[in-house]
Amino acid sequence: MPAKPITGAIAGDAEEVPRVLSAFRSALATPDLRKKILFTLLIVTVYRIGAVIPAPGVSYTNVQACQAQGSDDQGIYSLLNLFSGGALLQLSIFSTGIMPYITASIIVQLLTVVIPRFEELKKEGQSGQNKLTQYTRYLTIALAILQATGVVALADRKQLFPNCDKAILPDNSVYAMAIVVVAMTAGTAVMMWLGELITERGVGNGMSVLIFLNIAARIPGEGALILSNKGGLVFALICVFGLVIIASVIFVEQGQRRIPVQYAKRMIGRRMYGGTSTYLPIKVNQAGVIPVIFASSLLYLPDLIGKLVGGADGGNSWWQRFLQTYLVNQSSWVHILLYVALIIFFTYFYITITFNVDERAEEMKKFGGFIPGIRPGRPTAEYLSFVLGRITLPGSIYLGLIAILPNFFLSVTGGGQNQNFPFGGTAVLIMVGVGLDTVKQIESQLMQRNYEGFLR
Repeated sequence: MPAKPITGAIAGDAEEVPRVLSAFRSALATPDLRKKILFTLLIVTVYRIGAVIPAPGVSYTNVQACQAQGSDDQGIYSLLNLFSGGALLQLSIFSTGIMPYITASIIVQLLTVVIPRFEELKKEGQSGQNKLTQYTRYLTIALAILQATGVVALADRKQLFPNCDKAILPDNSVYAMAIVVVAMTAGTAVMMWLGELITERGVGNGMSVLIFLNIAARIPGEGALILSNKGGLVFALICVFGLVIIASVIFVEQGQRRIPVQYAKRMIGRRMYGGTSTYLPIKVNQAGVIPVIFASSLLYLPDLIGKLVGGADGGNSWWQRFLQTYLVNQSSWVHILLYVALIIFFTYFYITITFNVDERAEEMKKFGGFIPGIRPGRPTAEYLSFVLGRITLPGSIYLGLIAILPNFFLSVTGGGQNQNFPFGGTAVLIMVGVGLDTVKQIESQLMQRNYEGFLR
C-alpha cells in the first residue's frame, strides 16, 4: 500500500489573529467558562506565591547572595530547576517542583506493562484508573522525600552554589534539616492538590499547566540576561528565531499519519451498526517530551551521585573531572552526541511500551474494523508496527534537534553551563504541547456553544 503523506497544521496565522481574539472574548463572555479561567488564574497565583516562600530553616538572605554571585556548576540542577520554575535554587517550600510527580507517573505507566496487577487495573476503567492514581500519589511522596533529602544534603555541603561560602542552612543539625525535608515534601503534596483542582474545576490539565507556568516564569529572566549581555540587536534576532522555532514545533506536533480504518456493517438485534470509515492517527512525535526528560536525567545522574557520595573532595577526583569535561559540559560534542543518541533510544523504547500494536489490531478486529488492503489480526499488527517504526525515526531526530538547540546557542546568549536558551530544548516542547492541549480544550467547550474556535 502506498504511504500517505504526513499532514500538519500551524495555529496562529496572521489571518487567524482576529478570530483568536474573538474566541477569547467569547470564552470570557461565557459565565461557566469564565469561572473556570478565573479559578485557574487564582490557583496559579497561589502557586507562584508558594514558589518564592523559603523553606523553614533556610537563610533567605544568604540564598539571594549566593544566587547573585552566580555559578557555572549548576548544569546537573538545570532540569530540576526548570521544572520548579527556579524554586529549586531558592530552596523554597516548592523546591522539589513537579518532577517527583512526573517521575512517578512515568514509572507507574511503565509498570503497567511489567506487573500483571497494574495491567488489570488499567483495563478496569475508571475504578482501576483511580487506583493507579492513588499509587502514583504514594510514589510521588516517596520520590519527593528522596529529592528533598538530596537537595538539603547538597545545600549543607555547599554544592548547590560551589562559589559561595555563605551558610544556606545556618542550623545543620539533623532535626533542623529534617524539618526542611518535611516542608519540601509537603510542598510537593500541595502542588499535587493544586494541580488536581485545576483539572477538576479549571481549564486544562492541572499538572501540565503548572509545568507550563514554571517554564514561562523563567523566560523573562533569561531574556533580560541576554539583553544585558549581548545588546538589543542580538536580543531581537533571538526573539525572531524563537518565534520560528515555536512555529516549527507547532507544525511538527500537529503532524500525523492517518491510517484509514473501515468498519464492516453488523446487525445487532434489529439495528445495523458499522459501515463507517475513519482513521487511526499516529503522531510524528508520538512520545512527547518524555524521551528528553529520560535522556537529561540519565546524563546528569552520574555527576549528581558523585556529588552526594564524594563529599567535599568529590569534585577533585578524576571521575568528577571526566564528568565535568565530557558529560556535564553542554558544549562538549560527547555530551551532544550522547544526548541525541539517548533521546532516539528512549523515543523508540517509550513508544514500544505505550503503543501496543497487537492490542490495537485486536481491538479493531473485535469491533469489525480493518485497514483497506490489510487482513485483520496479525497482518494488521505488523503493518502498524512498520508504519510506527518508520514515522518514529523523523520524530526522534526532531526531538534530538530541538533538545540540543540550547547547546549551540550558549555562546550566543552569553551564558555558562547553567544558561538555558529560552526557546529550545525541553522548555519549548512542553510549552507548545501544553498550550495546544489547553487551547483545544477551550475550543471544544466553545464549539458546544456554537462559537468559533482557536484552531483551523
